[in-house]
Amino acid sequence: MSAYIIIIIAIALIFNFLNGMNDAANSIATVVATKVLSPIQGVAWAAFWNFAAAFLFGVTVATVIGKGIVDAEIVNANVVLAALVGSIIWVYVCTFFGLPISVSHALIGGLIGPALLIGGPDTLVMTGILKVTLFIFLSPLLGIVLGYLAMIGTMWLFKKKSPRKVDSIFRILQLLSSAVFSLGHGSNDAQKTMGIIAILLFSTGNMTGEFHVPLWVIISCYATISLGTLLGGWKVIKTLGNSLTQLKPVQGFCAETAGALTVIGSTLGGIPVSTTHTITGSIMGVGMAKRLSAVRWGVAGNIVLAWLLTIPATILLSGIVYFIAEKISG
Repeated sequence: MSAYIIIIIAIALIFNFLNGMNDAANSIATVVATKVLSPIQGVAWAAFWNFAAAFLFGVTVATVIGKGIVDAEIVNANVVLAALVGSIIWVYVCTFFGLPISVSHALIGGLIGPALLIGGPDTLVMTGILKVTLFIFLSPLLGIVLGYLAMIGTMWLFKKKSPRKVDSIFRILQLLSSAVFSLGHGSNDAQKTMGIIAILLFSTGNMTGEFHVPLWVIISCYATISLGTLLGGWKVIKTLGNSLTQLKPVQGFCAETAGALTVIGSTLGGIPVSTTHTITGSIMGVGMAKRLSAVRWGVAGNIVLAWLLTIPATILLSGIVYFIAEKISG
């Protein structure tokens, strides 16, 4: 394995680390906002369950990223480098400004940019891209619907309990719901970096036989995303946990449960969804169960704008990086 390939793998793991930092908010924003856990306890809790996912789920999502977005025949080291660097720039900027964007879609846009320069639209696997694009809209909608229904159902079930009793029950249950959501986050998001490293190894002849994900890639990706989660993107956590709507433990539990069902279901179906989109939708759904004005729609609008810009922005950024890499490498 050449030094260039090793450097690209290191960059992929840095990307995975930033993924964990930005997406720490997805796993812990609600449990911190409701004061069930402190911020430090929350990220430690989420990081543990992120890593635990390594032993519970397969690599279906990684395979989709590796073979289902662009034609594997056109992938080379410069394509992977450009995809990663373009994605890292966008994720870093959005994390800095506290915008919870989709790291998954950043990576997908990062792959599309160089592919378009190499061979135009013919190099794209449109079925895979359409599936991902569809879930840009479906995952937050599912989160909204499930969050709303979970909140309405819970309110009905516990209508005879005092607010203090409900609060004490759901302070415990929220630990469970945040753990399950963190499992879902680890299972879906870590696999995306696995897929990009696996296709790099495969396309450069460093992996033979059928396309697969080596064990060392699986462990390293889960470890780095967990470390990123442990350090946390605090501005993003504040945006999701406090700025979007006010949460109590019962609402946090409903949002996390709705998000976990969506993300884990997508993972089992091999669909690389955005955990950010999902939990944001779930939080909005829970807020809407109280009243529509409980959701701060201005904040929600800024988040949605960042979502819509992610793929076009990373296509542009990765295309520029690929052009420069090709010029340097001759």
